[in-house]
Amino acid sequence: MPTFRYKGYRTNGQETNGTLEADSLRTAREQLRQQEIMPSELTSDETQPPRGIVQRFRRRIQVAQLSLFTRRLATLLTANVPIHEALTALHEQEQHPELRSLLGRIRSRLSEGAPLARALADEPQVFRPSYVAMVAAGEASGALDSVLERLADFLERQEELRRTVTGALAYPLLMAVVGSGVMIFLLAFVIPKITGVFADNRTALPLLTVALLTISSLLRKGWWLLLLGGGGLLYGYGRLARRESFLAARDRWLLKLPLAGGLVQTLALARFARILSLMLGSGVPLLRALEISSEAVVNRSFRAVLAEARSAVVEGSSLSSVLSRSTLFPPLLTHLIAVGERSGTLEASLETAGQSFEREFTAATGRLMALLEPLLVLAMGLAVGLVVIAVLLPIFELNQLIR
Repeated sequence: MPTFRYKGYRTNGQETNGTLEADSLRTAREQLRQQEIMPSELTSDETQPPRGIVQRFRRRIQVAQLSLFTRRLATLLTANVPIHEALTALHEQEQHPELRSLLGRIRSRLSEGAPLARALADEPQVFRPSYVAMVAAGEASGALDSVLERLADFLERQEELRRTVTGALAYPLLMAVVGSGVMIFLLAFVIPKITGVFADNRTALPLLTVALLTISSLLRKGWWLLLLGGGGLLYGYGRLARRESFLAARDRWLLKLPLAGGLVQTLALARFARILSLMLGSGVPLLRALEISSEAVVNRSFRAVLAEARSAVVEGSSLSSVLSRSTLFPPLLTHLIAVGERSGTLEASLETAGQSFEREFTAATGRLMALLEPLLVLAMGLAVGLVVIAVLLPIFELNQLIR
């Protein structure tokens, strides 16, 4: 049974505080009323946020956990278990502390008479607007269990896509970190000791060796300047990131990158098609679905086009005709949308497009990583080779002088 903390005043004006156990927030208020206590604060222990950055990171609810919760709730509702009893069962068996706390808060709101969608909307850090809108549509249509099943499928596909990208990036990132660490160690500790011998002999050093010694000296003596400069860049970026004009320019620049730009565009298209299809299939009206889809697509260039499309749809234009005027939406997607609009199967057409773009993104990511890995190995080999040559050149010249 949840524990509630309260602060309040008795009928004689005396301030009081304490804890009590109750099934819900409403029951806790009723108990305080029977004790003739007027509460000024009444919160559940489960609603207390984690303290500290480390605790917040450890207790963060991941997409996989949210997907599992959605799947379990859908299963219980399909078995005709009442929503409050289903949440109570999930709350009692949940081991993750933050998710358990979240379920307790949602259950308390349901006990007070709030619908599930409104209870979820009070947790925006976990449940996005698309999730809440689909739950609201499912409640309105009486098909909440099937909507939750579709949501669980969608979240599982998103998690699978995220794992694919993470797995593809793991090896290149490891190579980059290890290679950078090796180069910093060589430049900061090894190179000065080896080449310092030739510098003490006052012999003319090759240009490559001099450049390497200069970089090594800057790294050893000016490391704090590098850290200060890096911190200044991060601070400046954080300040600029508060400006919408800078973020819009950054998103346009990302789409123009030689290799990554195509991946960003394909991922945005896949996410847009999947979310719009899911919401339309859950009973969300098209205008509301377009609004939420534009928020779910992170890139602001896509958001601008989708905002224009929504306004045009309000005026009576078709969605495909508006999107076809933008270079961000390829003919494959606009043609599928046009077919779906004419035949009344827009949801299925968008689902087909989303699957196509996801497969294209996965294949393109694999090709890029397959190309990037040997390039990283080559770059590391060249860097180490330059260091070796910079060390060996003075030795060769010294041998020539001895002869």
